[in-house]
This record gives sequence, C-alpha cells and structure tokens, in this order.
Amino acid sequence: MQSTSTPLARTPSPADNSSAPADSNQRKVYVKTYGCQMNAYDSDRMADALAKDGYARTERPEDADLYLINTCHIREKAAEKVYSELGRLAKQKAKAEPGAKDFLVGITGCVAQAEGQEIFRRAPVVDLVVGPQTYHRLPEIVSEARAGRRVVDTDYAIEDKFAHLPRPDRKIVQARGVTAFLTVQEGCDKFCAFCVVPYTRGSEVSRPVAQIVAEAEALAEAGVRELTLLGQNVNAWHGVGADGRQWGLGELLFRLAEVPGIARLRYMTSHPRDMDDALIAAHRDLSQLMPYLHLPVQSGSDAILKAMNRQHKADDYLRLIDRIRAARPDIALSGDFIVGFPGETDADFEATLRLIENVGYAAAYSFKYSPRPGTPAAEATDLLPEEVKSERLLRLQALVTKQQYAFQQGCVGKTVDLLIEKPGRREGQIVGRSPWLQPTIVDAKAGAIGDIVKVRITASEANSLFAECIQG
Repeated sequence: MQSTSTPLARTPSPADNSSAPADSNQRKVYVKTYGCQMNAYDSDRMADALAKDGYARTERPEDADLYLINTCHIREKAAEKVYSELGRLAKQKAKAEPGAKDFLVGITGCVAQAEGQEIFRRAPVVDLVVGPQTYHRLPEIVSEARAGRRVVDTDYAIEDKFAHLPRPDRKIVQARGVTAFLTVQEGCDKFCAFCVVPYTRGSEVSRPVAQIVAEAEALAEAGVRELTLLGQNVNAWHGVGADGRQWGLGELLFRLAEVPGIARLRYMTSHPRDMDDALIAAHRDLSQLMPYLHLPVQSGSDAILKAMNRQHKADDYLRLIDRIRAARPDIALSGDFIVGFPGETDADFEATLRLIENVGYAAAYSFKYSPRPGTPAAEATDLLPEEVKSERLLRLQALVTKQQYAFQQGCVGKTVDLLIEKPGRREGQIVGRSPWLQPTIVDAKAGAIGDIVKVRITASEANSLFAECIQG
C-alpha cells in the first residue's frame, strides 16, 4: 500500500456535515477526520449509518452528544495528533457541569484498528473504539456505549460489510454537493515495508459491480455529477460484470460512464503494479475519465524500492508513465515520495530527484520516513539522522513545487470544461473544478452549481486558476 495522498487533518465543513434539519432534542454526532480520501468517505458513511439511528451530523463540536475521531496511522505524527485531541476532550469532559448531557467519545479508523484496547489505557476519555472493518455495526456499538459499556470492535468482518452500507440519503447527498466519493475496493496485499495498511485495513477486497452501480445511480439521482472511485489500491479492483466476464477497473469505469447524470469520473489511489492495459485504454477512450492520475512511486532508487518491497523498479515506473502519456497526452500526474527511508544514501536520494525531473509532476505529496510499529521497516537499524531527512525533504519539495508551478502556468490560455461546484469566497464568483482537479474561479454568471461550462484559463496562482466563460 502506498502512503495516503492527502495527509491532512480534515475538520468537516458545513457542507460535509449537512443533513436534514434536526430538532433541538435530537442526538448529534460530530466527526473529525484525519488522513486520506478513504477516511473522508468513511466519515460520511459513519454519519449516514448513525442517521438511521436518529443522529444528526453537526459542524459544531460543542453541540455533539457523540464525538468521533476518524484516524490515520500512516505516520507517527498523525497518530500523536489524535492523542493530543483526546487530551483536550478529556479536559472538556471534566469541566462539564453535573447533570450535563451524556457525551461519548469514539476513536475510529486505522489508529483504532492498530491500537485497540491500548487506547482505553492511554485515553480514559474514550468510550468506544471501532476499526474500519466494522463501521456498518456502528449504531449497535454506540448503543452499547450509551448503556455504559466501553466497547472495542476491531474484528475483521465475516459478512459483506459493503452490503450493509446504507443507501445514500438524497437530502444529505444534495447538501454535500455535486461531487462524491464511492468506495469500490478496500485493503492491501502489497505489504510495503513502511506501511501499516495491510494490518489495519486487511487484505484486498473488491466491492461487487451491482452494489457499485446501485450507489452510483443513487448519487446521480441526487444530483452528483462527478464520482471519485476510492480504494487503498483502487486499480486492484476486480469483479464479475453483467456479461459474466471478469472485469478490472477499466471495464468498471466504462460501466459507470453509462449512469445517467454522471459526467465525470476519477479514481485513487493506484499502485503501479495494477495499472493494466484496459485501464490505460480507458484513459485513452473514455471521455468521462478525467486526465488526472495519482500514481505513487515513493523512491527513484531501485535499492530503496527493493527495501520498501515495492516490487517494481524505477525504470518500470518510467516506462509505465510513457505508456499512460501516449494514451492520454494531457494527463496530469501526482505522486507520493518518502525521503530518508532506512539505508537511503545520497546516491539513492539523487536517483529520486532524477525520476521526478523525468516525470514532471503536477502535484506530489512528500514525507519524511517515520517508523510504524509492526511493519518490517520498523526493525531497521540503519536509520538516518533527522537533520538529513529534513534537508532532503526540503530539496525534494522545492523541485516538485517548481514543477507544480510550471504545470499551473501551462494551463493559462487553455480552453477547458469546468464543473461548477460551489459559490466563491467573494460575491459574484463561483468555483469549479478543472479536468486536472484544480479549483478554478469564474464569474458567477457562468452558470449554476452542477453545470459544466466551457471556460478559458486566464491566470494561475499556486493552487488555483482563474477563468472566463466563453459560452453563452
């Protein structure tokens, strides 16, 4: 499993937490999300499951009866942030006046799966610990905790957990906007030496075609125009199609493109080993598939790739990039990089910089290596000094920032289709998403939320674009 693509603390926005209006006596849940898009999707699913049990999602943590922290365990710093947050909640709970409403605190996600009962020892404020395999049982677990029992449920599901996901609620989907995540695959069988995901998310499991299509149709009926398919190794997805044949992700994308109302498709996160011919062909032939691909490589050194158990060489990755670009010349590429992996020499690091220079990324996510307990790399003794890792990270980030700037500038003057997503921060503006995933600001007269309009890119900033509408 490659490292997650957007490692940030994500506090839900008003749109994320919107649901049907609730009366003042209704129980409320607040969900704070750390980590990747999969975690963001899981947070929505937990809130949806609890909605069936009478909980309304709130954006105000002080209003919550139930405070869930959906955690990431990819890096040490992400896990420690969780315990820092729990310390704050413990003080808040201790200050509660006698007779105040019951206030439950739950830990979900990969830290929950990895640490289980240990969380209760380190943080007595916690009432329930729920791993990613058991979110569909969350209402029952919360009921047990509400009855006064501290609950740990990190068992791997025997039943089909996908089958227990609630059907998307039309009002909630509409409140969240015109883009949506849709999980099609979970787990990882790659066992990269640095990664805890195979141990916290389990082995690779593909969601059945019929369930995926049914959810896509429900989302489209609620107004969703763009779907992003999610999985720890999303391009490892496979299933039996309606024609009785074994499908891969490429065939699934073609099927989802047939869903009325779905105008755009994306997917993440991918592993280079699972990028097959059919998926590359989908980038060439499927107009709904956006020209953006997150394809982590982690290092440009064959020695480090071997130590990481990535099971491919740098040249394999570069030849794959050549094939993808031949199929879709305008594709924007993003990647993940770890610097300072145990044993990484100056020559190894320079090889990574050369690979980045050869590829030319539109975006990249880079991190200093941090040992994760239970992973093979955690046993390594040839660790690098922190100052060496920090210096290398700064050099790598300077290079990818330069490439990102060049890509942004290269968009100026292009004519593209823009999916309008939300109002802008300033009056008279709206914000859309370019085919390459950049937020793009345009005059509000260009169209309504959910419209796809043709625009010309007029200017670029570090992470966004400006455009003018060129159609009536």
